[in-house]
Amino acid sequence: MTQHNGLHKHLSPLGAWSFAIGTSVGWGSLVVTANTYLAQAGPAGSVLGLILGTVIMLVIGLNYAYLMCSYPEAGGAYAYAREAFSYDAGFLAAWFLAMTYFAVLWANATSLPLFARIFMGNLFRFGKLYTIFDYDVYIGEVLLSMAALALAAMFYIKCRKLTDILMIILALLFTAGISICFLWAITHGGSEAMQPGYVPDSRAISQIAKIAVISPWAYIGFESISHSTGEFDFERSRIRRLMVIAVISTLLIYVFVILLSVTAYPEGYASWLDYIRDLDNQSGLEALPAFYAANHYMGSFGVVLLMLSLLALVITSLFGNTAALSRLFYAMAEDEILPKSFSHINAQGIPDRAVMLVTCVSLFIPLVGRTAIGWIVDVTTIGATLIYGIVAASCIKLAGRTGDRHAVWLGRAALLLMIAFGLYILLPNLVSRGSFAKETYLLLIFWSVFGFLFFRSILHRDSKQRFGSSVIIWVTLLALVLLISLIWMQQSLLATSDAVRETIHSYYSTPENPDSLRLADEAFIDSQIDRAQAADTRTMLMTFGMFSFALVIMLTNHNYMVRKNRENETLANIDPMTGVKNSHAYLVWEQKKNAELKAGNLNDFSIVVCDVNNLKIINDTLGHKAGDQYILDACAMICDVFKHSPVFRVGGDEFTVVLTGRDYANRQQLMDTLHEQSVERIRQGRAVVSGGISDFDAETDDHVLEVFERADQQMYEEKKRLKTLGASTRE
Repeated sequence: MTQHNGLHKHLSPLGAWSFAIGTSVGWGSLVVTANTYLAQAGPAGSVLGLILGTVIMLVIGLNYAYLMCSYPEAGGAYAYAREAFSYDAGFLAAWFLAMTYFAVLWANATSLPLFARIFMGNLFRFGKLYTIFDYDVYIGEVLLSMAALALAAMFYIKCRKLTDILMIILALLFTAGISICFLWAITHGGSEAMQPGYVPDSRAISQIAKIAVISPWAYIGFESISHSTGEFDFERSRIRRLMVIAVISTLLIYVFVILLSVTAYPEGYASWLDYIRDLDNQSGLEALPAFYAANHYMGSFGVVLLMLSLLALVITSLFGNTAALSRLFYAMAEDEILPKSFSHINAQGIPDRAVMLVTCVSLFIPLVGRTAIGWIVDVTTIGATLIYGIVAASCIKLAGRTGDRHAVWLGRAALLLMIAFGLYILLPNLVSRGSFAKETYLLLIFWSVFGFLFFRSILHRDSKQRFGSSVIIWVTLLALVLLISLIWMQQSLLATSDAVRETIHSYYSTPENPDSLRLADEAFIDSQIDRAQAADTRTMLMTFGMFSFALVIMLTNHNYMVRKNRENETLANIDPMTGVKNSHAYLVWEQKKNAELKAGNLNDFSIVVCDVNNLKIINDTLGHKAGDQYILDACAMICDVFKHSPVFRVGGDEFTVVLTGRDYANRQQLMDTLHEQSVERIRQGRAVVSGGISDFDAETDDHVLEVFERADQQMYEEKKRLKTLGASTRE
């Protein structure tokens, strides 16, 4: 079965689950995550923090489920933000979505050389190119990562059905492999080695909170299937359950890996804590706690099982992130943010050119080295928090339009949580040493600034004038860039101070300096450096405070002006009874399009003319109040069918709709829907709408009125057709 937009309905519930979990769980879950979590919170703190984080992510998942059911379009958060707010908001969501998915894709692609180093020795470590950020780059390892990206893209483009099957097999493989190793270790005495439950350096509640706050990083990708909702080959009512299962599955995998990692440790260590803290001095399997535990309890079979699971994690992540990014770029191309050619769909139902764009952008990444990839991956925590916040705001807005109070409250809860997450992640780093490298903040600044530049190119190409109206969005992004810039400055100053301190200590540690003199001088210098750092922090906070105050005042003024402009626009262009645009707004639109037609730059569009049947009879027999309700019912039907297009009430019982973009592409299907609903309403005794459509013809049309008149004639033909089916008319 094929959608109207060319994408095929092919994903079963199991297939969708495999893409969700395969994208969210990658290399880091087996190799990095356990070490990071355990070092910060221990097994008990990590598990409880992840459970708390899972509850939070379930709230996010339910927001996604609502939006996926209501707006089953490619693009995920991009499409939701566009529909809820504006094309500007959609672009902002897309920009940070791309950053987040690219970061995870690159992290997994460049993990293959590390996989080879662990299990294949130096097979690919040949042809050293250079050292960058203390990481040795080899041509063999670069080619390995490039080949993986290229092969994954080509296989996905050419073999969609096989990719679906392979994703299911691999997702079941790593789920089963990790579960078996964990259960085997636990049932063979592994639980006895799990003490202490927390890291003794801080309070338990603090450790749990720390893990919960980084949950967006752990779950990034579970929402990737929102980009493919239109490709689901099952009822959308099952999406809510699917999202819940995906989140809980992800939780179980992380918990199993974390607990497996503390079930065994080498001789010479008093506990898992001593072992984890000494990992930098380990090599081979002992440097990988989960693999060491699997080998301890299951021997080489356990190592092979986890090795296959790890490889499956990497492959599913490559496919999953490529799929998500390609659908995002496809949606952006459909809206002409990217060149239209990237919306091309091949015979397999895959946006092949969008897939190739993802791959081409990614091929150079292995050349920057694994250290830089680590900085890029750290950006995803901030990116995911921002994206989930945008999704929550979109849910509030769109659910509010339909009156779904339950979804509105879910959106509010998610938005408040993401605001709290963002503040927790960013603000402490403004006053103290941060949890991320300073390069991470610099990369985020570069990405944001590049977004401004790219958006400017969109404005130059925006002949339909869809972009540039949401000033508040760009002011907010500018504020975020300033905040991150201040954090980067603070972290850079702290790093410089530390370097100065270390240099001074090294200098005074020479034999020529007496101990008493050295200690006194060092103490004095340390106090001065601490004093300078405190002054820098106060300066940062004052700068941020003044900017925040000015920003609040500016946004307040802006909101007031926007509200007044909207009120004036409403009086001039909005029909007070139905809430759609009025005849004056249509005349303004018509004049604008006539000017574009005269200039020779008018794009394709269609006009739909609608007439409400039987209104005169309703007014004469039931009164004008009933007639008004009849018009409202008809208007709601028209707006529901043409939900992406402006609707104008140009007369008492006459409406006009202008179709562009996706509605223009799907115009015949929409007209069929309008007819079918009217036929159903004849049987129900509800408002019936006759509709006619006509396309703009650049070769023959000299005026928009000509398009309108043809549509009007088609409307009368439809009125006759509906009359034969039982509809009443004014005759």
